[in-house]
Amino acid sequence: MLALGTFFVGSSLISRIAPDRSAALDAKGSTRDAWQVLANGAAAALGALIPGAGLWVVTASLAAAAADTWATSVGGWSRTPPRSILTFQAVAAGTSGGVTAAGTFGAVLGATVVAGAGALISDGAPLFRVALLVGVLGMFVDSLLGAALQGRFHCPRCDRATERRKHRCGERSLTTGGLPWLTNDGVNAAATTFAAVAGYVGWRLWGG
Repeated sequence: MLALGTFFVGSSLISRIAPDRSAALDAKGSTRDAWQVLANGAAAALGALIPGAGLWVVTASLAAAAADTWATSVGGWSRTPPRSILTFQAVAAGTSGGVTAAGTFGAVLGATVVAGAGALISDGAPLFRVALLVGVLGMFVDSLLGAALQGRFHCPRCDRATERRKHRCGERSLTTGGLPWLTNDGVNAAATTFAAVAGYVGWRLWGG
């Protein structure tokens, strides 16, 4: 499907050329593993099975995944530090829930690319508008969940913040906030599921 191919190609390219700030919090970085693929694509895959609404659900869900990926990547070029979407205080680059103007612009670009791909093989403008809006909203949902609920940890051996329950050094990290079981992959899955549901609602209102 065009929307799926556009998402993976576009997101892979932007992740490779953008600065990688994930090391600041010992996050996974731009390399995708099976859990990241599942988090970004499971809702779209299930949505594709819905008769009639499949394209809308898939496009909206992937637009949200692309918006989040592009926001993180383009935000790496920001000359100003990110700010927490909850407190608006400056946070370290790579912090979940941290947003920048550059990153938000990147989110719009990412959602636009995927929404445009979906619109090319459908009824055009209605799907494009819904997927673009839902994609950007999905990115903000991802940021809110990341800031408010995602598990945050600290390695006592290295005295370093991390997103891992077990640090790279082998030491078990101490929980400093959020829900210990909620990872970045879980946050991504929740955001893309939200977008999939919103895409279905959009189809019922304007595409069905």
